[in-house]
Amino acid sequence: MKKYFYLIITLLSSAFLLNACVEDLPTQYEYTGYEFADLDPNAGQWKLVIHTSNEQVAIPTPPQTGSSELNRELAEAKQKIAAATSAQRESVKYWTNNPLLRWNEIALELATKYNLIPAPNPDGTYPSPDPANPGKYPLFPYSHPPYTSRMLAYLSVAQYDGLIMAWHYKYKFKREAPYQLDPQIKTAYESNNLFSYPSDGAVIAISSREILTAMFPLEKEYLARMAEEHLESLILAGINVSSDVEAGKLIGAEVAKTALARASTDGMRNAQTNKAKSDSIKNAAKERFGWFWENQESPQRPVGLAPLFGKVRPWNIPNVEAVRVGPPPAPGSAEFNKDAEELKRFAANLTPEQRRIANFWNDGLNTYTPPGHWNRFAKEKTVAYRLSPVRTARIFAYMNMAIMDAGISCWDVKYYYHYPRPIQTIPGFKTILGTPNFPAYTSGHSTFSAAAAEVLSYFFPTDAAQFRKWAEEAALSRIYGGIHYRFDAEVGLEQGKNVGSYSVAKAKQDGID
Repeated sequence: MKKYFYLIITLLSSAFLLNACVEDLPTQYEYTGYEFADLDPNAGQWKLVIHTSNEQVAIPTPPQTGSSELNRELAEAKQKIAAATSAQRESVKYWTNNPLLRWNEIALELATKYNLIPAPNPDGTYPSPDPANPGKYPLFPYSHPPYTSRMLAYLSVAQYDGLIMAWHYKYKFKREAPYQLDPQIKTAYESNNLFSYPSDGAVIAISSREILTAMFPLEKEYLARMAEEHLESLILAGINVSSDVEAGKLIGAEVAKTALARASTDGMRNAQTNKAKSDSIKNAAKERFGWFWENQESPQRPVGLAPLFGKVRPWNIPNVEAVRVGPPPAPGSAEFNKDAEELKRFAANLTPEQRRIANFWNDGLNTYTPPGHWNRFAKEKTVAYRLSPVRTARIFAYMNMAIMDAGISCWDVKYYYHYPRPIQTIPGFKTILGTPNFPAYTSGHSTFSAAAAEVLSYFFPTDAAQFRKWAEEAALSRIYGGIHYRFDAEVGLEQGKNVGSYSVAKAKQDGID
């Protein structure tokens, strides 16, 4: 099984290394091609997310069965299959017949690679990644949790809309797969009656390549190689001929273009502010509530992480005000003191199991962040339930839209209330995980996790208790680690569940389940 390994060369001081996560969750999940539980023949009529018509992207009428053109394509496919090398056959096994999961893994690997903060300048200031010059240190992007949540949302939505269109055309033209048309062609995967035109794999390959190249511009050559390998595997697997692939490529390119057009105007480019704007946000909170968060690092980064991410355009919540939670308890109040004392007790008496939970859910620097953690869970359930590619895409799209909306709503609250972290309010307090560079209330882990759990509970109702247990454990992990007060975590769970319910409500409008 292949995996893309990286050599990370960076200048990180020992202070930043304290934030690194000790978890060892791989991005790649061991699975092979499998028989789909349902081919979802009506998926071409499912509701699109960012497109208005299942024929919004036009593709040509395919060569008919028995035509000289199709016979030529079948002959070419047989030649390629016969000449396949062992490496090419391994590639066919790697991509499987649900390759969306492989592209999701690639996305998580890239998020891990770029989830690094820069080292400070000699004068103690910090450089920032420049999207206009991504190869200049520090490299663009810094794939922190908000960035990763947004990347996964756009990737998943483009894949989903593309596959709805592909399914529409599959059942419109009803052209059988090569292994069904020619007994000399054998499929590398489980036989089924899924029509081959256009290639759903090609839709995934091209839409994924385009979205991820925009999100990780320095990986353009790598992503191009992976897409070409994936496209080649579709022929070698006996499931597509060249006209299938070309039609799928058309759809993939166009849905990616629509998704990236939305991304270009969603406000993300303004999420990271300068110091003057950051200070004005802090001062507004100080005037409003009498408190403010102050970064405790040394040297201190002068601006918090993405202060205006809360103003980025959401997917399914109407606006951030609709899901904005009430204020936290004032420092020094009875409720605050109760939770502060709890943190001190944990710090003095943390059990091995509590430490394990804190480390497992840390998802800090050089990891795929909390959104990646939940994508891993979704992947495992997709394979366990043998879902078709289009149904897989639906789950990832609604889940990742909810996760991005959760990040937007959480960051709105973080910088609206600008609440201090425990190390700022509790004299002499130390964490076991380092402290993130943004305000405390509410907990991002809690909000991300509860939103994801709410969506996955809808799609996998028999596993709902497990998803919600994981979300609660993610929230507790931040208390055990000394990063959040209990009220940060508990209100974050409520906020995330509320955000997730909007994605569930939107999914229910499809009338599919």
